[in-house]
Amino acid sequence: MTETAITHNSSARRMAKTVLNGFNSYFADYLNATLAAKARFEKADWQAVQQANVMRLELYKEKVHQTVNFLAIVTNRDIRNLDLWRQAKSAYSQLVSNFPNFEIAETFFNSVFADVHDHDKIDDDIIYVLSSQLLVQPSSEYSITIRYQGNDCRDLFRRLLQESEFSLPFEDLEDDLDGIVENFIAQHGEHHRRGTQPLSIDLLESVFYRGKAAYMVGRVSVDGVGHPMILAILNNERGSCYVDTALFSQDDMSVVFSFARNHFMVDAPLPYQYAHFLKQLMPNKRDYEIYNALGFPKHAKTEFYRELVQHLRSSDDQFIIAPGIKGMVMTVFTLPSYNIVFKIIKDKFAPPKEVTHEIVRDRYRLVSRHDRIGRMADTQEFDNLVFPLDRFSPELLAELQKVAASQIVIDGDRLIIRHLYTERYMTPLNIYLESASETEQRNAIEEYGNCIKQLSAANIFPGDMPLKNFGVTRHGRVVFYDYDEIELLTDCNFRHIPVPRNEEDEMRAGTWYTVGPQDIFPEEFRLFFSGRPKAREFFEEMHSDLYQVEFWQGLQQKIRSGYVVDVFPYRRAKRFKRHQDDDRLQIYSS
Repeated sequence: MTETAITHNSSARRMAKTVLNGFNSYFADYLNATLAAKARFEKADWQAVQQANVMRLELYKEKVHQTVNFLAIVTNRDIRNLDLWRQAKSAYSQLVSNFPNFEIAETFFNSVFADVHDHDKIDDDIIYVLSSQLLVQPSSEYSITIRYQGNDCRDLFRRLLQESEFSLPFEDLEDDLDGIVENFIAQHGEHHRRGTQPLSIDLLESVFYRGKAAYMVGRVSVDGVGHPMILAILNNERGSCYVDTALFSQDDMSVVFSFARNHFMVDAPLPYQYAHFLKQLMPNKRDYEIYNALGFPKHAKTEFYRELVQHLRSSDDQFIIAPGIKGMVMTVFTLPSYNIVFKIIKDKFAPPKEVTHEIVRDRYRLVSRHDRIGRMADTQEFDNLVFPLDRFSPELLAELQKVAASQIVIDGDRLIIRHLYTERYMTPLNIYLESASETEQRNAIEEYGNCIKQLSAANIFPGDMPLKNFGVTRHGRVVFYDYDEIELLTDCNFRHIPVPRNEEDEMRAGTWYTVGPQDIFPEEFRLFFSGRPKAREFFEEMHSDLYQVEFWQGLQQKIRSGYVVDVFPYRRAKRFKRHQDDDRLQIYSS
């Protein structure tokens, strides 16, 4: 072995240890931030909840930068040397062998490498395109679940609540149990009321916190078959808590863990075991969606990329221009066999758009850090993502070269896209309405209005609200996905359209009055329904308050006074009846 190789091995080992130390520091701080979620919930400190979400996202980036700085100290070698990184990866793989959270640690290694190098140097002998270890089914869940067994379902749920981690007392435990048992029996049969059949509950030991709610998540085994269980706990802000609803279906659980909602705060020191447990209850969820829900968006990105690579290897269809009306800021394409859309910022924007590339990117960053309250699709941001060139249809390739030439590079048989976003594909609302029944149209328009109201109550004004900018999920929810014109609601200036001063004003082609960049005229929202009289009729029946300046100004006042919106991931009808007359909680419920 040459002297240079020996030196490289020594430097590589120090680099590997430094990266692992950086990861351990990150993960410890991450868990501490998550452990504090219980105190924030019990204190009803909702402002701190929002701040903690942003802090936890920023924590990862800070630790990666800090690790890169240490790398330059622990070795006098050039840390951009790819050969050195190959050896460092080999050493790192040995260090994380049988590590309890090795998959997250490997992603951290990738992030440190990416902070030093351009993303187009992706190669499995340098970073973890694939994991160094197989993720196998856990032999036991003893370390993450608590088991409750018995014949009497009411007694089981009583024990579960009494032994929960909450320091707050339950407002009325018997009322809570009435609601839980009724929902359980409605889902699994009246015979369970008699308590003649054995039941078991495997409860994840850590509570899932998000927004203003806490969720106890587990699996109920009925007749030997495991079913989802979620108990949604709310703080009444009067010194006690209560169960707002109990959910026992896969669909309800899937909505709670929706891609349109923020990450949970959950103490999951063994992320894969939690992900495996949840995947059993939600088999239609992809691995990256579950890791994202658990609060590991960077690893979710790793899982997404691996899944995309695997799908491309096992399919042969071509990427095409996404169906629907083309946007003025983004060009969008998709793969028919894969329900994801890929969005690229165009080189030039058609009038009246006045944004820049950096403004658009800032708005997507805002969404990633804001409470999406179930109404904004999650996005993954990629730089220098490589695709097989022959998978792009001629029409799509021509479109990309025409409107986003600066963002693509053709390198032999590869197409490299410098910067793009990915989102879950949804049916655009305008397309959905074309074939929807009258009942479906009504429900969709009710959802559309609810979406606008809930986003606005969370201090997000969608800006551009045509129907084409909203999508319909498989559960019938309407979600906003076009972020190039969003802004904080509190930055907007809502105005009445001025009355013309004279006939000359009335006949003028343009507006006779001045319009500032932040001015919004709610009376103009009727224009979003051009050509759709039935949709407008439904909207005006259910959401005509959105045409009123006073509605928006009142909402701004509430937000400025510290109001944090109450929105929960289940229908209002699912909430236990005794809380339905709580005006504070049902203003913006789904």
